[in-house]
Amino acid sequence: MGAGSRDEDGAGGAGGRPVRKVRHVSRPVLFVAFAFAVMGDPVSSVAYAIEACLRELRGDLALLVPTMAVVVGIIVLVVANYHQLIGRFARGGGAAGASGAAFGDGWAFLPLGALIVDYALTISISVAAGASAIIAFLPRLEPARVPIALALCVAVAGVTWFGHGGRAVFAVMTMAFAGVAVAVIASGLLHARVVGGTPALATGAGHWPPLAILLAFPVGMALATGVEAPSSAIAQLGQLDDAGRRRFGRATLWVMLAIVGTLTMGLADLAVRLRVGLPPANSTLVAQIAKASVGSGGLFAAFQLTSALLLLAAASSSFQAGPGLLKALAGERRSDLRIAGILPAWIGRTNRHHTPYWGVAVFLGVSVAVVAVAGGRDQVLVLYYAVAVFVSFLVGLVAMASFSRREGRRGWVVANVAGALAVTVTLLVNVGKGFPLVSLAATLAIAFGLHRAWVRAGRPRGIAEADRLAEEELGVDPDPSAPGQAAP
Repeated sequence: MGAGSRDEDGAGGAGGRPVRKVRHVSRPVLFVAFAFAVMGDPVSSVAYAIEACLRELRGDLALLVPTMAVVVGIIVLVVANYHQLIGRFARGGGAAGASGAAFGDGWAFLPLGALIVDYALTISISVAAGASAIIAFLPRLEPARVPIALALCVAVAGVTWFGHGGRAVFAVMTMAFAGVAVAVIASGLLHARVVGGTPALATGAGHWPPLAILLAFPVGMALATGVEAPSSAIAQLGQLDDAGRRRFGRATLWVMLAIVGTLTMGLADLAVRLRVGLPPANSTLVAQIAKASVGSGGLFAAFQLTSALLLLAAASSSFQAGPGLLKALAGERRSDLRIAGILPAWIGRTNRHHTPYWGVAVFLGVSVAVVAVAGGRDQVLVLYYAVAVFVSFLVGLVAMASFSRREGRRGWVVANVAGALAVTVTLLVNVGKGFPLVSLAATLAIAFGLHRAWVRAGRPRGIAEADRLAEEELGVDPDPSAPGQAAP
C-alpha cells in the first residue's frame, strides 16, 4: 500500500494513530487550493530576494534585471528536473525519496538535514520580512523591529499549536498577494511610461558586470526555496491516484514558475524604470517600488498587508512541516510502512489537535534565537538562506541523473547534469562568502546526527519515506470526534 491507497473515508489508522478524514472537493478547486498553498514560500520570497540581489550589486540598478534573469533561468532548470522527479515519485518523497531509492536509505539524511535547517530558516526570515513589511508601512515602528519579529514568530507558533491550517487559507493569501502585486506592476509600468522612466542606466564603476552578476545571483536564489515543495506535498493528495498526483504536482511547478518569474522580473524592471535604489532602514525595496508605482494610498496598503500575511503563512507552513518531519523520524507507525524511531519518542507527541507540540517548541526556540541574533533583519538572514535547500536540490538532481543514466535517457542526463552544475555553482559562490558556512555546517551536522541515530537503531528500512509520511499528515483533516494523543 502507498500514499494512493490510503483510506479516503477516514477508517481508523494503524498503530493507534488518530482517525483521519480526507476532504472531498472538486478537482479544479482542489488544484487551486493545493497549488497556491504549496507555492506560498517561493512567491513570498519575492519580498526580500530582489533587494538581496541589489545589495550584493552595491545598488547598481543597471545589473538588477540581468541578475534576476539568471536567478529565474536557474529556477527553470531546477523546475524541469523536479518535473522529472515527480514523474518518477508520484506518491511524494522529494529529494529524500529519490536519493534513498538511487543510493540507499543512508543518503536520504542529507536532504532530510537540509529540510530541517530550511524549515527553521524559512520561519525566521519570513517573520523578519513580515516585520519589515509592517515597518515599511509604519516607519515609526523601526525601533521595535526585533520585538515585532519575535512577537510574530510566537504568534504563528501559537496558531500552529491548535492544528494545521487548511490549504484554502494559504492559497487565498498567495493569490491575494499575487493579484495585488500584478496591479502594482501594471500601475508602475503605466506611471513609468507617463513620466518617461527608462531602464537605460549606466553600470556603476568599480566592478566587472559579469563578475558582479556571478557574485550576486546566488543570494537571489532565495527565490528557489520552496521549488521542491510540490514533489513532497503531492503526498497530501490522498484523494487522487498516482496519475492525478503527478498531474497536480507538475502543473503546480510550472504555474509557480510563471508567477514567481513574472513578479520577480516585473518588480525588478520597475525598480530600474522608476530609479528605485536601495531602501532606507525603515523600508524595503519592494515597498519603495510599490510606493513609487501607486503612491501611499489604498493599493500600497493592500500590497504591504498581503505581503505580510503571505510571509506569515510561509512561516506557518514551515511550523507545520518541520515538526511533522521530526514526528515521522521519532517513530511514525503506518499500516504500509514502519519507521523505527530514530529520534526520542517525546518529540513526536501530539496534543488533542494532533499537533506535535514539542516539535513546534523546538522550531520556535531555534527561530526565536536566529531572529534575535539577526536583529530581526531579513536582509541579514537571506545571506544564510539559499544554502541548505540547495544541498537538497543537489542530492536530488544527482539521484535523478543516476536514474536517467541507468535507463539510457540521454536528454534527461544532460538536463540533470546541467541542473546539478548550476546548483553547485550557487552553493560554492554562497559558501565562499563565509557566512553561509553556518547553514551548511548545520545541515551536515543534523544529517550526521540523524545518520548516527539510524545506525544505532539498526538501520531500519524506509527512512527515506519520512518526508512523504510527514506530508501525508498535512493532507488530511483531523476528526474532532476521534481521540487524539493528548498532551499530558
